Amino acid sequence: MKTIKAALLGAGTVGTGVIRVFAENGAIISARAHAAVAIKTVLVRDMSKPRPELNGFSVTDSIEDILHDEEISIIIELMGGITPAYDYMRQALAAKKHVVTANKDVVAEYGRELAALAEENGVRFMFEASVGGGIPIILPLKVSLSANRITEIIGIVNGTTNYMLTKMHETRADFASVLKEAQELGYAEADPTADVDGLDAARKAAILSSLAFNTHIPLKAVDVTGIRGIKPLDIEYAKELGYVIKLLAIGRDTEEKGVEVSVHPTFLPQTHPLAAVNGVFNAIFIRGNAIGEAMFYGQGAGALPTASAVTADIIEAAKGIADGFAAPTGNIYVDKKKICPVDDTVSGYYVRLLVDDKPGVLGAIATAFGTSQVSLKSVMQTKREVPGKAEIVAVTHTVPHKSISAALDKLKTLSVVDEIKNVIRVEEC
Repeated sequence: MKTIKAALLGAGTVGTGVIRVFAENGAIISARAHAAVAIKTVLVRDMSKPRPELNGFSVTDSIEDILHDEEISIIIELMGGITPAYDYMRQALAAKKHVVTANKDVVAEYGRELAALAEENGVRFMFEASVGGGIPIILPLKVSLSANRITEIIGIVNGTTNYMLTKMHETRADFASVLKEAQELGYAEADPTADVDGLDAARKAAILSSLAFNTHIPLKAVDVTGIRGIKPLDIEYAKELGYVIKLLAIGRDTEEKGVEVSVHPTFLPQTHPLAAVNGVFNAIFIRGNAIGEAMFYGQGAGALPTASAVTADIIEAAKGIADGFAAPTGNIYVDKKKICPVDDTVSGYYVRLLVDDKPGVLGAIATAFGTSQVSLKSVMQTKREVPGKAEIVAVTHTVPHKSISAALDKLKTLSVVDEIKNVIRVEEC
C-alpha cells in the first residue's frame, strides 16, 4: 500500500485531536484513503516547550522544512488566525501540496484566492472544519446539493452564544451572568468579543453563503449585530409571543435584489426546526428548489468533532493522490452576484418601547408606524415598575429595513416615547 505523508501546522487542541483520531482510527483512515496515511512532521512555535504528545513525530519551527520536503503531500493548517497561517497555506499551494484547514478567518477573507491558487496548481484546498465543527456542511454544499438552486441558508453557528441564549431562556438570567458562567465552563474566551458581538458567526456566514450561492461574499458585506443587547425582558416577551431568541447567520439569494447576508439575534418561532437547537450545539438549515428543506445538526466545536472533519478532508485528499487523480478544488466562486443593501432587506421586527402611561399613546405610536408603511402584526402593552410608565411591545409584518428605520426615527421624536428599548428581527417559518 502506498504511503502518503502529511505535515501538521499547530499542535493545539484541534491538532492534538487529529493526532488522536489517527492513533485510534489509523486502519480505517488508510483503508478509506486507499493508502497508508501518516503525519510525518509537526510545526510548532516554541521548540523548547516539552511536548510528550509529539513523541515519534519530526518537530520543527521552520515552515521551510515542510515546504521543501518532497515526501510531504498534504499540509494540515490548524494554527488559527490570519498570520502566519494565510502565508503558509499560500506557499503550500504554490508548492503543489494539498492544504486542509479549519481556519475560518483565512477562508472567509482569502478563500476565493486560495481556491484559485489550488486550481492553478492542480491540488486541493479543503476546509470542511471551518464551519460547524464536526457537522458535514461544506462538502454537501459543494457536491451533494449541487443540483439545487439554494435560496436560503440559516445557521446557529456559534456554540458560545447559543449556550448563553439557551441559559437566558431557561433561567431568566441576564447577559453578564450567563457570560461569566460560559467563561467558567470554558465555552467563552476571556475576551468574548468575537463570539458575543457576532464576528465569529459573520465569518462562517460569509463562507456558507459563498458556497450556497456560488459567489464571493466578502466579510465586510455581512451585516452584523451581536447579543449584548438582549435583556431578560426580551426573552420573556419572546416566550409570550411564541418565539425563542437565537443568534442566526442568514444568507438569502433574492435574485432581483441580490444576495443578503447577516448575523443578528432573531425571534424564531418555537415551531421552527432551529428553535430546538440548544446549548453548545450548532445547526444549519437549508432551502433548495429541489431538495426542499434540510437541516444539518451536531457539535459545532471541540477537539474531536473538529478533528473528525479535518481528518475527513485528509482522507479525501489522500484518496485522490492514491488513485492517481488530483481532484482539484474547482472554482466555487463562479458567479458575481450583487450584494443586497441592508436598507432593501426585508424582515419582521420586534420593537420594545418605554412610554408614558396615558391615553392616546398607543394611537400616536400606531400612526408613526403607519405613516412609515410599517404594518403591525401584534401590539402588547404592559405596566412595569417605573411609576407613570408602561412598555409597549410591537411585532411588525415583513417590511423593508428602510421602512422600520423610518418608523424608529419618527418614534424618537414623539414626546410620549421615553426610550426605544430594543429592536430585534423576527423570522417566520
